[in-house]
Amino acid sequence: MKYDYHVVDVFTENPLEGNALAVFPDATGLDGRVMQRIARELNLSETSFIFPNESRDGSTRVRIFTPAYEMEFAGHPTIGTAYVMRSLGIVPRDAQRFSLAENIGIVEVRVDEGTDPLIWLTTPPIHDLGAFDRAKCAAAVSLTQSDLLPDVPCELLSAGNPNIYVALRNKNAVDRASIDGAAFYDLIRNRNDRACVFVFTPTAEGAYSRMFGPEHNIVEDPATGSATGPLAAFMMRHNLAPNTDGTRFISEQGTKMGRRSFLHVLIHGDDGTRGIEIGGHVTPVAIASMTLEAVPA
Repeated sequence: MKYDYHVVDVFTENPLEGNALAVFPDATGLDGRVMQRIARELNLSETSFIFPNESRDGSTRVRIFTPAYEMEFAGHPTIGTAYVMRSLGIVPRDAQRFSLAENIGIVEVRVDEGTDPLIWLTTPPIHDLGAFDRAKCAAAVSLTQSDLLPDVPCELLSAGNPNIYVALRNKNAVDRASIDGAAFYDLIRNRNDRACVFVFTPTAEGAYSRMFGPEHNIVEDPATGSATGPLAAFMMRHNLAPNTDGTRFISEQGTKMGRRSFLHVLIHGDDGTRGIEIGGHVTPVAIASMTLEAVPA
């Protein structure tokens, strides 16, 4: 069987920046085992697979895989897949509102008007999963407690993918961060939720950020849409960002690793009580095909 796929860079207007994604527009006939092996073969942060025959009630069925496992929800695959769906006419090319049926449930998508519009997703419900010792968090990212913003706790939040949020004093501290394997696994000892570490510092534009995912086999992620809604909630909670209806700001991520990304945030309601949208541009990079004959068990 021959399967076409598209490669797009998400959260950027420039090719070879942002976060790369492969999208299979029609994955009919592929099972989870084969999709996992395809994602491992392509070795991008994520690969998404669209199933037209499984789509119901106006929502398009999408499954998302990292090279290691299947995701419940992911941000840049949602936005990149929505872009490909519009460009191929899977939904009307001028559609401004539609939804994806992901493992976590229905994820709403909204598209601004224009020739290169921002594509927005509504963040799924955000859950608080606990707090961590500040010194241990600093050690996990090869820093000291003096590099952390004073009086801001380190907390675990999730909108489908758990992240430990660590607020740092400045961009220099963010750029110096790197995972210390022993300290990281000491930090998450006795947890089974594949927690990542999200470091950031507040900026005039919003935030300057990095994300490390050892549990996902990700050294560093260029742009993490699923983490940015919880980031906004965390920043509003600790007075690091305005918490009023209509607030917009930008999280810049991936710059240190040469994949500069801009994740737009839009707050609805005070403290995001009516939702937090994450938006970004998408840049097409390649169209290719994969021919599969016998796939070993």
